[in-house]
Amino acid sequence: MSGAAAPAALAEPSERVGRAWTASLSLVNGAIWAGWYGPIQILLALQAAELAPAGTAKESVLAWVTGAGAAVSMVANPLFGALSDRTTSRLGRRTPWIVAGVAGGAVALVLLAGARSVAAMAVGWCGVQLTLNAAFAAVTAALPDRVPPGQRGAVGGWLGAAQILGVMAGTGLATAGGGLAGGYRACAAFAVLGALPYVLLHRDLVLPAGRRPAAGPVAVLRGLWISPRRHPDLAWAWLTRFLINLGNALALLYLLYYLRDVLRRPDPGGGVLILTALNGVTLLGTVVVGGIWSDRTGRRKPFVLGAGVIMAAATGLLAGWQTWTGALCAAALLGVGFGVFTSVDLALMTEVLPAAADRAKDLGVINIANSLPQVAAPALAAPLVHHLGGYRVLYAVAAAIGLVGALLVRRIRGVA
Repeated sequence: MSGAAAPAALAEPSERVGRAWTASLSLVNGAIWAGWYGPIQILLALQAAELAPAGTAKESVLAWVTGAGAAVSMVANPLFGALSDRTTSRLGRRTPWIVAGVAGGAVALVLLAGARSVAAMAVGWCGVQLTLNAAFAAVTAALPDRVPPGQRGAVGGWLGAAQILGVMAGTGLATAGGGLAGGYRACAAFAVLGALPYVLLHRDLVLPAGRRPAAGPVAVLRGLWISPRRHPDLAWAWLTRFLINLGNALALLYLLYYLRDVLRRPDPGGGVLILTALNGVTLLGTVVVGGIWSDRTGRRKPFVLGAGVIMAAATGLLAGWQTWTGALCAAALLGVGFGVFTSVDLALMTEVLPAAADRAKDLGVINIANSLPQVAAPALAAPLVHHLGGYRVLYAVAAAIGLVGALLVRRIRGVA
């Protein structure tokens, strides 16, 4: 293994990536999100209603299962990121984990389809989160590994577009799969097929064994802590992402039940698909444009702030305008804000990373701000819906949390 490989694996990239590489990475990213959101949007809610014991609310079962899975995700993403940073395979640092994670996720989805109890359902969903997070940690790290800073907004935009297309694909597959088993299997197959072009067509950067960070379990665990005092910009960026994602998670968690129980939609599953598609259309209209615009201006914070305010306003509509028309408008507006946020926030995060040798681990820690809301949202949402005012209060609280998150981005000093 040549010494020249070390700078390529660890140095700040300067050569712009091509369209084929961006498209392949975006496809595998979308495939992972399909594996997550087919279950989250449709299948887990239906399965919770089917398996809930007598006297136990389906909302509570769904909260337990998704909360357990999100807890696994919080640990898995940085842990597998740290292992990825230390991988010296001839296939590179990231590709082996993409292969293992996607294959394992497909198996876990198939097993989840056969769950016949709440406990089995929870174990299956935790398996999906464990494996797909291994792949996701590697995919996310490929951005700072290979993309120069001046192109990260644009590539982040395409990754964001793939994310929402993956959510739409997962939702569509779950709806059209012909039942729980068919929906889970369709999502599993899509996850595997979506990863193939990147794995087969693009060579990963190889880390020489002599440049590998300390690999012992103590060193790995210690490395998961990033001091907010030493890295305040990373801390503020993490908190911004966490709060905006928490507001979004609160808005989406009970969407199927909101359509069925509050709006009385005759086909709530189809309603979720319509809202997801509308959200996706408006998101696709802003996600790439927002990233490119951010690259050209050299600024990140104004885009994240504006996107967060728009998302908070959209969630507020669900609280104040509880009609199908209001839900359609909220979905469209949420897509506009989330599109810009997805692309620009990812670029911003890569610019506050402490060290090149720990990119995947550090991004895994940052990605806890994506998964922790999935734990916190059920804990907040269930009492809000059942005891503190119902869905109107739920969406008002979600809007307030997202707005606070957007305002905190102004505390970041090292990024414009």
